[in-house]
Amino acid sequence: MLASLTNINKFYNGAQVLKNVSLSIDESDKIGLVGNNGCGKSTLLKILTGSVEPDRFTERDGIVSIAAKTTIGYLEQMGGLNSENTVIDEMRSVFAPILRGIERLREIEAEIEAGDSSSADEYQQLSSWIEANDGYNTDVKIRMVLSGMGFSEAELQRTVSGFSGGEKTRLNIARLLLEEPNLLILDEPTNHLDFKTIMWLEDYLRSYRGAILIVSHDRFFLDRLCTSVCEIERGVLTRYRGNYTAFVRQREESTARREKEYELQQKQIAKMEDYVARNLVRASTTKMAQSRRRQLEKMERIEKPVHDDRHAKIAFTYGVEPPLDVLKVKDIDISVGSGAQRKTLMDGLSFEVRRGDKIGIIGDNGIGKSTLLRIIQEQLPHRGTVRWNSNIKISYFEQESKNLNKALTVMEELHGRYPSLSDLEVRSLLAQVRITGENVFKEVGVISGGERAKLCFAIMMQEHGNVLILDEPTNHLDLSSKEAIEEALEEYTGTVIFVSHDRYLLSRIADRLIELTEGGYRVHEYGFGKYLDVLREEQAQEKRIAEAEKTARAAEAAKEKSVRSYRSKQQRSADAARKNELRRLEKECDELQAQIDALTEEIGREEVYSDYELMNEKCALIEELKQKIDENFELMIELDE
Repeated sequence: MLASLTNINKFYNGAQVLKNVSLSIDESDKIGLVGNNGCGKSTLLKILTGSVEPDRFTERDGIVSIAAKTTIGYLEQMGGLNSENTVIDEMRSVFAPILRGIERLREIEAEIEAGDSSSADEYQQLSSWIEANDGYNTDVKIRMVLSGMGFSEAELQRTVSGFSGGEKTRLNIARLLLEEPNLLILDEPTNHLDFKTIMWLEDYLRSYRGAILIVSHDRFFLDRLCTSVCEIERGVLTRYRGNYTAFVRQREESTARREKEYELQQKQIAKMEDYVARNLVRASTTKMAQSRRRQLEKMERIEKPVHDDRHAKIAFTYGVEPPLDVLKVKDIDISVGSGAQRKTLMDGLSFEVRRGDKIGIIGDNGIGKSTLLRIIQEQLPHRGTVRWNSNIKISYFEQESKNLNKALTVMEELHGRYPSLSDLEVRSLLAQVRITGENVFKEVGVISGGERAKLCFAIMMQEHGNVLILDEPTNHLDLSSKEAIEEALEEYTGTVIFVSHDRYLLSRIADRLIELTEGGYRVHEYGFGKYLDVLREEQAQEKRIAEAEKTARAAEAAKEKSVRSYRSKQQRSADAARKNELRRLEKECDELQAQIDALTEEIGREEVYSDYELMNEKCALIEELKQKIDENFELMIELDE
């Protein structure tokens, strides 16, 4: 065991945030921590890392146990990047002891060359320590992690201070991964990451050898990574085995079971109380009634299950049925800036939208997705044609809620748009999206991003648009609100065009995809699940082609070398044997790679990644096969030489 929490309690302003929370973390755990905003997730992480103390009432309360062997890496604590360092130097600072050791080795080598062998033993010990810690591959590790986190080779020499906040967050994650703590704690690690980076991070963390504790609203991420999920609800932590999908199923089953047990006990209690009331005063039955009353007093009462009524109730409707053909976009450009600073990101983009389509627009950050949404609404200048059909009413969700007046209160914002609504109707509408109490009288500029998003949904519910255009609608929302908006979009029968990085939302809602790429685009006539399958196959194919080209180059070089050399009969015989061995090794490498590809596909299936032991077996076998390929390549290089 790496760490454990026992009977953790925490109060803020008189309200109990955590109630007798206990949690143990073992060496290979991958735990997701979920719950509504403000439920105490981040507080629990801070207690675990020692930056916040729990409230204690007895000696048995508030126990935080960290094993001596445990090294903790906490993303939130990693804000201390040296802003004057270049990216490569900042990452190398993680390996400072190893780099100093390598520098000392060079010094000893110089001493030995000069005739001083007094440090020979130190050289041997230091060399063994560096090799044991894979010290000669530090730059390879750094470049692999930085590349995976979306940093190009050219950016390695940039100064840290020149990066944006989101880019610095990615640098923090990269540095944390390079440190390799055996307990990795991540608070919303997928924020500011695009698809490719998130998928790389998922694959990296799935093979991570330490324990991981993650707070995340990214359900796709939790599904692929977690072996258990802990939910904090009303201060109480409950742990469920399996990934996020398994957690949802088990939670529903547990709730139904508790409700049934409560109802059965209430019936039993009512029956016993009725018996006592009718028989206590009768001489012949007094003793039996008193016995039943004692049973009632000793009975361990099941608490009434409390339904969380904080879920938003969102529904989009429309009154005017649109025509079959909704939108035609022909040869438009996506450009940003103006005048001499205007830059074209993409040209010649064309697509059509029909009634009932639910189209997801995807692509890397900064590729022009939000700009495209504004172009098709004729809010920005462009080349080409954007033609909407008649009887179209658009309702638009803007990512940063810039269409709201931040100086108005929430009530005033909604009243100003719909003056015919009474105060009671406005309050009722806001209650549906879970903006209640004093929050309705707060200025729009001071409420949270999630509450502003809910206010926008309330406005859209009143607009009754038959086409919804949404830009990152699930940003800032907690899990329950995300589920509410997904249900609303799933039940909506109109047309939806949306930009999102939320893979769960894309999987559930999008039936077509428009992918924006560097200088081009692709239209996928299928949903996000198939898109991921196609993407992985393309990546695997690229890898196979690269390996085949590498093997072909090695074989060609060997052939040219053999032609140039003088060969005796014995040499020709040896060359033939060498070539046969090379062919055998190449064939074996292809077979091993095929096994790796098959295993990689298997561990992406729910029945495998939800089974912890089976998942470990598959991952271990993949590592063995990769090691065998590396050994074969080393033999092939030796044979070639």
